[in-house]
Amino acid sequence: MISGFYENGQIVLDDLPKTNKKVKVFVSFTEPLEIEEKTKKKRQFGTMKGSFTVPDDFNEPLDDLKDYM
Repeated sequence: MISGFYENGQIVLDDLPKTNKKVKVFVSFTEPLEIEEKTKKKRQFGTMKGSFTVPDDFNEPLDDLKDYM
């Protein structure tokens, strides 16, 4: 038995069935499901400030690529 929910004309299963064959299924509707909407937390700007540094020679050609230039 696999549980799931019905919403907007579709049945969404919690897990995938363990078969790839065509099988007969029975759908039983129970009480309405109350789903809590997940709210995304707003990102706080500047939390990574100072975590990355760019070297002074960042735009200089790489020695490894001299043969190709």
